[in-house]
Amino acid sequence: MELEQMRQLDAIERAGTLSGAAAQLHISQPALSRSVQRLEAELGLELFDRDGRRMVLNDVGRVAVDWARQILRDEHLMREVIAAAGARARTLHVGAVAPAPLWRLTSFMVERLPEETLTSEIMRDEEIRRGLADGTLDLGIVASDPATPGVLSCELMRENLSVALPPNHPLAARRGVTAADLDGQTFLILTDIGVWRDAVDAALPHATLIDQRDRAVFAQLARTTPHCLFTTDAPYLEARMPGRAIAPIDEPWAHLTFWLVARADATGEVRQLFDWAQGHAMMPSQRSV
Repeated sequence: MELEQMRQLDAIERAGTLSGAAAQLHISQPALSRSVQRLEAELGLELFDRDGRRMVLNDVGRVAVDWARQILRDEHLMREVIAAAGARARTLHVGAVAPAPLWRLTSFMVERLPEETLTSEIMRDEEIRRGLADGTLDLGIVASDPATPGVLSCELMRENLSVALPPNHPLAARRGVTAADLDGQTFLILTDIGVWRDAVDAALPHATLIDQRDRAVFAQLARTTPHCLFTTDAPYLEARMPGRAIAPIDEPWAHLTFWLVARADATGEVRQLFDWAQGHAMMPSQRSV
């Protein structure tokens, strides 16, 4: 019994005639007739009532068609499930503590593994380490000491935080600013910036932070807002700050090194991407966030 014979039974019932089914299946009518006869011989039952050249499904044949269609549905479902499993197998799962290093890793993946897919999530450092340990993450990007037994690590990039100030702001002429200068100011800020938000919240407890979740909306507002903005020297950030004064933040918390981490037993695409990232450095240039 072959899957193609199931398709033939379905086509015969739909077309109503052997010749019509043969045309749909793009085979000759004699070839279709022989295939049906082989199926009947294998089952030991006749599926059609024959009157000369005319063949009509009998009761047994109609039961066979129902089962044939169930088999075809199962075959279709099997293909979908297998395709989804294959897609998952080709997907790398990454957790990162900030967006910019994640974009950097994505660029490496496009260069090295263009056929693969990357799914990502902004997570806390401890969540990333747990994800690596339990296998729910293939790779992680952290900003703390990555030295952990059983974990590979390499420096992925460094990022330095500055403020973008309106030209008439009292701090606009400064070459650098401190937390004391900024605490109490009002900032327009992106919501999902991971560890940077934690740093700002801790260092500037009296600042007013106006959250914007949508990056495209943020980019539009950034052109006209009278409020302060944060910016970094990381590439891959689309919105620039024309007409604003950029002042580096002279505080330890405003300078982060991001590390790519993976399990020491990583193989295949995970190890390929890690090795590729390890062998490439990043040249920073001032962009807005």
